[in-house]
Amino acid sequence: MKTNELVKKKKQITIVDVIIYIGLVILALIYILPLLWMLSVSFKTNREVLTNPFSIPQVLQLGNYIFSWVNGKLGIATLNSMIVCAAALIISLLIGSMAAFAIARMRLKIMRYLMQYFLIGMMVPVHCVLIPLFVRFSSWNLTNHLIGLIIPYITFSLPITVFLMVGFFKSMPNELFEAACIDGCSIYGCFIRIGLPLARVGMFVAGLMTFVGNWNELLLAMVFISDPLKKTLPVTLTYFVGPYATNYVQMFAAIIIAIAPTIVVYSIFSNQIVDGLTTGAVKG
Repeated sequence: MKTNELVKKKKQITIVDVIIYIGLVILALIYILPLLWMLSVSFKTNREVLTNPFSIPQVLQLGNYIFSWVNGKLGIATLNSMIVCAAALIISLLIGSMAAFAIARMRLKIMRYLMQYFLIGMMVPVHCVLIPLFVRFSSWNLTNHLIGLIIPYITFSLPITVFLMVGFFKSMPNELFEAACIDGCSIYGCFIRIGLPLARVGMFVAGLMTFVGNWNELLLAMVFISDPLKKTLPVTLTYFVGPYATNYVQMFAAIIIAIAPTIVVYSIFSNQIVDGLTTGAVKG
């Protein structure tokens, strides 16, 4: 009987729980309602937006998406963003995972300072190095080329990648690596055969954060690239805002196209992201 009473007490919802749930619902609405409104506007005409912006579209204007994709050159911009983000993702994960494994598993004094070096990189804003990077890249003829974006994207993605991956590698049992070394496995074998398979969740989380961050990056792409055929997606979105007039429905349609991939990815893999962040935060 006592156990049943304890279970009943645990299942009781308090006033604090109700307040928390209400707060979470309000917070969710704050984030969801603007997206739904933006989606609704993308299917309207400019006249509907100006006369009644919060109404439901009378007729779905699919031509807004066609115009944004074709005339707005979103197809080329999306391809450029995919190339830049994919290259930066692969290289940053490769270098970052190797550096994180060395920091977490190699017992050298320099590894502590190396970790601090990467942490300092997380505190340096891109605005501080924008002008020096542009001057240096201009002298090397790297501006107006996609490689000129890939290099800084890799540089700014490495600190967060190393930071996340170190937590995953440190959470792995030491006995696994000790047994592998006894069997004659080298440091490279431990990394490839043990470290990477066990840290695949961390690789996924770090890769997703890197990809989304580079996908939405605007400042470097706007400064380093001047050729319209090499512009990335965030820069191309700025062309929909004119100095004297703005076509809101086409602009919102372009924004929906730009943010749709990231929303879908986060919606599908949200549980894996949370599990990955919490797993890497606990040692043992």
